Amino acid sequence: MKNTDNFTTMTQPPHVANFNQQFCDDVLTGLQASPKYMQAKYFYDAAGDELFQKIMNCEEYYPTDCELEIFTEQTEAVAQALIADGSPFDLIELGAGDAMKSTHLLRCLQQKQADFTYMPIDISGHVINLLNDTLPKALPGLQLNGLTGEYFDMLKKAANLSDRRKVVLFMGSNIGNMPVPEAEEFCKELRRHLSINDSVLIGIDLKKNPKTILAAYNDKEGFTRDFNLNLLKRINRELEANFDLTQFEHYPMYDPETGSCKSYLVSLTDQEVHLCDTTVQFHKDEYIFMEVSQKYTVQQTDQMATQAGFTPVQHFMDSKGWFLDAVWQVSQ
Repeated sequence: MKNTDNFTTMTQPPHVANFNQQFCDDVLTGLQASPKYMQAKYFYDAAGDELFQKIMNCEEYYPTDCELEIFTEQTEAVAQALIADGSPFDLIELGAGDAMKSTHLLRCLQQKQADFTYMPIDISGHVINLLNDTLPKALPGLQLNGLTGEYFDMLKKAANLSDRRKVVLFMGSNIGNMPVPEAEEFCKELRRHLSINDSVLIGIDLKKNPKTILAAYNDKEGFTRDFNLNLLKRINRELEANFDLTQFEHYPMYDPETGSCKSYLVSLTDQEVHLCDTTVQFHKDEYIFMEVSQKYTVQQTDQMATQAGFTPVQHFMDSKGWFLDAVWQVSQ
């Protein structure tokens, strides 16, 4: 046994300690703001990943089925749009998740003998490990290079790994998880990481009957509620906080005028929460803004593309006209 007289505790690996500090800083920034908020990127630990899969598979959550219809019924056309001039490319998926929808595209690209490498990016190492394990078995011969980290950090890494044409997938209406100004800035930043002849396939949920939208974020099984509360569980576990989950209630709302669907956790009582050597006060009925799911018209998506420096070149929609996968090309 090693002599440990000079060591009082085992220290965390630097990358773990750094992540916990960033997590702590971000959570405190949100909880000390007015109004309080959380950063949606922290939803996705292993439990959050599992709950999100349940949300996507529940009866009310239409975006998954709508986009899956596009990728199963219009696969050839989508693949051809991405193959473009036939030059080799890196297919980079931001927030890959379980790659259920993109697997249809990957298989079609293989059948067309496209020269590409699939680079899924996800902040969850659990997700990337799963893809690295399962995809080569499902799609023999697939060139795969999974990247764990923040989107733009990993886009820089991908650019350094290869100088081939980049095709970025940003599906599942992930752009909708940002308020409109943030989404517009995200698209501009995405453009700054790309070059002429690069392109983007972006999934965007469209405005529709308000009841249909609200039901998707207030499912009767309670998966969306549990998904929101799971972030408090994660904070309790990783930051040694003491959130009492029974004292917070999930509340969703949708505004058809703005197209903004939002989720909140509402405090049911006056209470204190302790985390990161800090005490946070909650008043009864005070809320934490958890996430937004923004809906657009097709015209609004074209405007967003143009403002960011892209040219919208193709629209793929499901049979109900509820969901859009748009192909944007980097403008000259």
